[in-house]
Amino acid sequence: MTCLAIAGACVWAVILLLPWRPWAVSEVLDAPQGGIKEDLGDITVLIPARNEAAVIQKTLSGVKAQGQDLQVVIVDDRSTDETGLKARNAGLPGLRIITGRPPPEGWTGKLWALEQGLSHVHTPVVLLLDADIALKPGILQALGRKMRTEDLHLVSLMASLRMAHFYEKLFMPAFIYFFKMLYPFRLSNSPASRVAAAAGGCILVKKEALLSSGGFRAVRRELIDDCALAGQMKRAGGRTWIGLSHSVESVRAYDGLRDIWDMVARTAFHQLRYSLVRLMGCTGAMIMVFWFPPAGLFGCSTLSKLLSAGALGAMILSYLPTLWFYKKSPAWAVLLPVIAAGYLAMTWASAVRFWLGKGAVWKGRRYGSKKTASMKHKGARQ
Repeated sequence: MTCLAIAGACVWAVILLLPWRPWAVSEVLDAPQGGIKEDLGDITVLIPARNEAAVIQKTLSGVKAQGQDLQVVIVDDRSTDETGLKARNAGLPGLRIITGRPPPEGWTGKLWALEQGLSHVHTPVVLLLDADIALKPGILQALGRKMRTEDLHLVSLMASLRMAHFYEKLFMPAFIYFFKMLYPFRLSNSPASRVAAAAGGCILVKKEALLSSGGFRAVRRELIDDCALAGQMKRAGGRTWIGLSHSVESVRAYDGLRDIWDMVARTAFHQLRYSLVRLMGCTGAMIMVFWFPPAGLFGCSTLSKLLSAGALGAMILSYLPTLWFYKKSPAWAVLLPVIAAGYLAMTWASAVRFWLGKGAVWKGRRYGSKKTASMKHKGARQ
């Protein structure tokens, strides 16, 4: 037990002392108070939408609040609800609605919708915006200014997720926390690092740089398309930046544990490249990092208990910045081992679905199945 306590304490000491501080919330961009007046005529907002009637008007209301001269293209991705009608009734000037075609073999639905919409974009800059994202006034101007002043090719903001009921409060802040652990923002924003990340809900990108890096076609099979796109642009010499924001909000509700479970399980095993070895490694790492410290509190030796208490304190300390950023009680940090166990269970569920050939269903389309993986590997060889 003492060996486990030492291992856990060493891991958390390293995590807290890493120079890129993956647990911190230093990379932030919000709309300035009072707003800023800048021309938006060089930006087109591109929104892929499939069965988003419940949220599309909130999204377009946020777009409208950004200012005048903004072009907006919605690709109605074969919706079976009133997405198109609700969008037309939003009263947004400069709005064009494109009726999407069925995705060809080898394309995910969202990327195919974006590919179709991009051909209708005639401005040098495009905002890739999910249909469930609400923007606060002034954030688009802030994004544009960030891109210009720092000579960036891609700027992305992680949307604030809805955290209303128990399960959302339990898992959603941790979703951001774990994402930052996997893709540290400071490394992602460094041209010298191979780490690349973007948040697909809100990406401002220069069209020429996007096309010259390979465009959506180059990542057409990717389920985690945002990070794949950022990596593609970095490899092509582009400069990318990702940060947190209170001015970009997801209006999608995850009303129960099942909704959150399916959202994570849809891509978790894909993140591990459908590898059993990686899954076992991930399992071992999660147990060592998040369960060794609490388990060590029940050790026989005083040293074991002290080391485990220190590691548990470091774990809680690492989660507090995320909770504070989203104005949630610090008490949630005590449950981080339980939260980690939940995410690990969702990852295993993702793997089991893959092995059973089921994958996950999103908007009526199946992802994360063996067929999806074989298509992806076939495309990589071509």
